Amino acid sequence: MPFGSKKAPSGLSIDFDAVYEELIKPAILQADLEPLRADEEQGGGIIHKLMFERLILCEYAVCDLTTANANVFYELGLRHAVRPFTTIMIFADGLGQLPFDVAPLRAMPYKLGADGKPVACVNMQAQLAHKLAEARCPQTDSPVFQLVEGFPDVDLIKRLKTDVFREVVDYSESMKKQLLSARKKGKDAVASVEAALGPICDAESAVVVDLFLSYRAVKAWDDMIDLVPKMTPPLQATVLVQEQLALALNRAGRGDEAELVLLELIEKRGPSSETYGILGRIYKDRWDEAKKSGRAALADGLLVKAIEIYLKGFEADWRDAYPGINAVTLMEVKNPPDPRRLELLPIVTYAVRRRISGGKPDYWDYATLLELAFLAKDHDAAALALGDALAHVREPWEPETTARNLRLIREAREHRGEDVSWELQIERECVGA
Repeated sequence: MPFGSKKAPSGLSIDFDAVYEELIKPAILQADLEPLRADEEQGGGIIHKLMFERLILCEYAVCDLTTANANVFYELGLRHAVRPFTTIMIFADGLGQLPFDVAPLRAMPYKLGADGKPVACVNMQAQLAHKLAEARCPQTDSPVFQLVEGFPDVDLIKRLKTDVFREVVDYSESMKKQLLSARKKGKDAVASVEAALGPICDAESAVVVDLFLSYRAVKAWDDMIDLVPKMTPPLQATVLVQEQLALALNRAGRGDEAELVLLELIEKRGPSSETYGILGRIYKDRWDEAKKSGRAALADGLLVKAIEIYLKGFEADWRDAYPGINAVTLMEVKNPPDPRRLELLPIVTYAVRRRISGGKPDYWDYATLLELAFLAKDHDAAALALGDALAHVREPWEPETTARNLRLIREAREHRGEDVSWELQIERECVGA
């Protein structure tokens, strides 16, 4: 929307700051959302870059079309090109027709007084708040996505696979190198990079996410958690950041908070293999704790819950083998083993092999093959997959996580009286023992 006072063709001077303060901002608060206006943030660098990031990352946008301001329409076009829904348009009634191209779109009119300020604000606030509430159950409002079938959603940090973020997102090569070097040196080196960045809310979003994931690489869970409030609200609200925040909370021993973050994310953004995968890990950790403390009944219930959550994640996206392999592994651990694992094994195997053949395989792809071979009791295939997995390790906690899963399988089989000598050797090699 425009800022300050602008004249309409009729000669009326419109106080857009009053429109924001008396109409838009209260309506956003009524809808339990957080208002953010670009000029409220004194960011460094090029203002257009910050503006573009907010237009792309913000979950919801309110666009005031009054006076047909050219900048506003440019920003609306950008928003419609990258966001299929959650863009609410408003305009001051009685000041002339909207341009032809947007006239058919649903926009909410509001009234202005002779002083150029909004009138009947209580009613208008309620209407706008209702529109924002409706947007929580999104229907496509972008004409680009409505009219061009199959047009891609290019939200840069929406459901991007976290582990390939640095490879596929283009940003400062020097900063990538700094953070890569810092990850090899440890937590203090990563913290030094953060200190050199200055205010996090002014930094490029991709750099902030890489910093966030660099803390994860050195297992600095508290630093990850502390970084999130420093981010801009739109970046905080992205799926990637919320998922990784939950992961950090769980690793920091704050599983209840992590669970709430993920359940709210599922409610707001719908099912996701990654979100359910992290949620499954929370219940898996609780099961492990209950088992170690001798609370057998609770452990049994939590194991079943973890399996079902991982299954939901695999069903949300059958191409993502991560929740699938975790479901199958826990089914094997269950006593007696869950017979559904026999049906799932070939499906998970197909999913991971398609991913490997279709692009650049990463550590988790080969680690999944290793677990699959472990489950199938195929020693040769397990040894081959172990070598591939270790050759693709990026962060030290990755093989530790895999070794933990192998241990769970081995201990369950050992408890059932099976010979696990070769499984124990593979498990030890996984962590370099």
